[in-house]
Amino acid sequence: MIDIDNATICSGSFCLKGLCFQVPVGEYAVLMGETGCGKSTLVGGICGLQKVKEGRVLLGGRDVTHLEPADRDIGYVPQDAALFPRMNVRQQIAFPLKIRNWSRADVEKRTSELAQMLGLGQLLHRGIQGLSGGEIQRVAIGRALSWRPAILILDEPFSALDEKTREEMYEVLHLVQSETSVTTLHVTHSSAEAKRLADCLFVFREGKVVRVANDRFDAPSIPPTSLAPENPPLKEGT
Repeated sequence: MIDIDNATICSGSFCLKGLCFQVPVGEYAVLMGETGCGKSTLVGGICGLQKVKEGRVLLGGRDVTHLEPADRDIGYVPQDAALFPRMNVRQQIAFPLKIRNWSRADVEKRTSELAQMLGLGQLLHRGIQGLSGGEIQRVAIGRALSWRPAILILDEPFSALDEKTREEMYEVLHLVQSETSVTTLHVTHSSAEAKRLADCLFVFREGKVVRVANDRFDAPSIPPTSLAPENPPLKEGT
């Protein structure tokens, strides 16, 4: 579970205050918001890259508010993938395992498992130069999942991909979820992306995170600010 409990998260002079929301265990949550609303600041607070000044961040029931990023058991896929330029695909996926002192046999086994699941088997000896955008994102997802983290966070991973590649990546993520059941938070500004992926859907509204019902989508072009809350407040007198 991801549990943000009345958190204030700041990035420089920009602050999000009083954030409260929960992602249930094993759910694929999508968080939507327009550019500049604070999505990256929120992700930074969860991952430990931004300071949480008030409140708590709990992951799997454990208070990680003041832990270092490496101690939070989060697999993170940033927008630009951030792959290592001098490593081949196999080395990219294996790197988190080696720094965690996995045995050579276990590293090889896990790398092969992920390569098969993500369709990377023929690319393991390739460098990242010349890989397509979709292949790069598959490698980044493999690296993030390699040590079986409890939480997976994807920060606008498909913003630079064409429509066909996006469709392929949606299928990859559906497979990842069915195979791993990892609790996931996927950040995007695309309602079409949210519609295809979300078990539970959240939107930024006036600096707060609000859960909305998935069936409020009826077209990919609906902006997040037009979505009604899942449980809208009753008007006075009703």
